Amino acid sequence: MSFHRFYKHPVPALIIGAVIISFSGIFVKTSMVPPLVSAFYRVFLGCLFLVCACWIKGEFKKKSLKKNLVAILCGLAFSLDLFCWHTSIKHIGPGLATILGNGQVFVLAIMGWLVFKERLGVWFVFSLPLVFLGLFMVIGLDVEQLSSDYLLGLVFGGLTAVFYSIFILLLRYLQSDDPNRSGDSVFYYQMVVTAAASFFLGSAVFASGDSFAIPGISSLFSLLGLGFLSQAFGWVLISNCLPKVQASRAGLILLLQPTLAFIWDVLFFNRQTGIAGWLGVVMVLIAIYLGMTGRGRKVQPEKV
Repeated sequence: MSFHRFYKHPVPALIIGAVIISFSGIFVKTSMVPPLVSAFYRVFLGCLFLVCACWIKGEFKKKSLKKNLVAILCGLAFSLDLFCWHTSIKHIGPGLATILGNGQVFVLAIMGWLVFKERLGVWFVFSLPLVFLGLFMVIGLDVEQLSSDYLLGLVFGGLTAVFYSIFILLLRYLQSDDPNRSGDSVFYYQMVVTAAASFFLGSAVFASGDSFAIPGISSLFSLLGLGFLSQAFGWVLISNCLPKVQASRAGLILLLQPTLAFIWDVLFFNRQTGIAGWLGVVMVLIAIYLGMTGRGRKVQPEKV
């Protein structure tokens, strides 16, 4: 299997990847299994695909022990991210959960400012009140639904952004100074990350007492879509094409993912959203775009 044809046309490939992963929340919602279990099957099935891809491309070569250990730590961060995101989807739906998860662009920027003394541009500073105002307009429409479960979903959505930021920082290290970054090592570290995440999430399922049983055919197809389409194909496509696209253009393309995720939530799950709510969504998406591009740095992968 070769992805090189996609790399020759990174912009349409990035669009395809963003559209594919926009269905991730739908797959989680329709899987009809607990959040821990759906998160496990996502990385486990994705890992099976990546193992096959690594074997076909001959990527099972000696790698840096340090980077392998970092990849395992990256898998731990990814497993925590997925658990929080899948739990958030359960309580507040895939649309809002995905938008909250994409708040990682703000967490990364603030971490860079505090830890690495990076500058925060004027547009980024402007985006912060804009995102909070937009979220208030979206959540404010659901006043009657702000039960303890709904609030819990909002908290887990925020935690998703935090853990995904840690995952991105570790992934950035794995992709740095890699002589094979040009395309010769497309799948290997993604495989290690998903294998580690499979171990951590599988152990958590055992410890929680949840069952690995898949309740039916529709659930199986949802989990297969989550593992093979979202985790394997979509994730690999975006992570490898992203560096080849101009940051401002990539930021706009990646906004397709949270935008479509919210639209699918409205269409498939009858999420009640009025004019104020849609205006809030637009404001949040504009803020996310400013957060991604306002520092003049490389755009990072969206919440997948």
